[in-house]
Amino acid sequence: MSAVNINDVTVLDNPAPFVNPFQFEISYECLTPLEDDLEWKLVYVGSAEDETHDQVLESVLVGPVNVGNYRFVFQADPPDPSKIQEGDIIGVTVLLLTCSYQGQEFVRVGYYVNNDYDDEKLKEDPPAKIQIDKVQRNILADKPRVTKFPINFHHEKNENAEAEEQPLEPVAEIDVEEDELPCNQSSVECS
Repeated sequence: MSAVNINDVTVLDNPAPFVNPFQFEISYECLTPLEDDLEWKLVYVGSAEDETHDQVLESVLVGPVNVGNYRFVFQADPPDPSKIQEGDIIGVTVLLLTCSYQGQEFVRVGYYVNNDYDDEKLKEDPPAKIQIDKVQRNILADKPRVTKFPINFHHEKNENAEAEEQPLEPVAEIDVEEDELPCNQSSVECS
């Protein structure tokens, strides 16, 4: 059983210009006090073929975490377009919101993001060079993919033995359908 349950993730300011910050309202509950902070991270996948174009947009530590319910707005700067191949800016990509405890990722919420021009003329006849100020992003908030990983929230401290690193294997992967979401159609509930 997890010590932390993500209750809701709501995508704010969506759709928005590509150059706007990302904003997510996150609510979660902690079922047992934790010694360390939770690390929340937002990663923009810059290319499906090459992870060197991925960008960690923001990483924040949230704590102390005692028993109770928590809510905060996680804001991150947009990706740096100069670090994305020009052919990968327009089209569909992925945004990953993760939460880790003591370096162990225990939940990942993935969203598809569609980037396109906000002007019909530019969509029909795109310019040779991307006009980033005219690109709009739309996070497909009604179709997140939630993956949970089993971790040990309360490590036994043993100075004589080193823990073996285990490959990360999901315990559950959930496609959240539109009819399972709260009525605002821009959030995901996880438990």
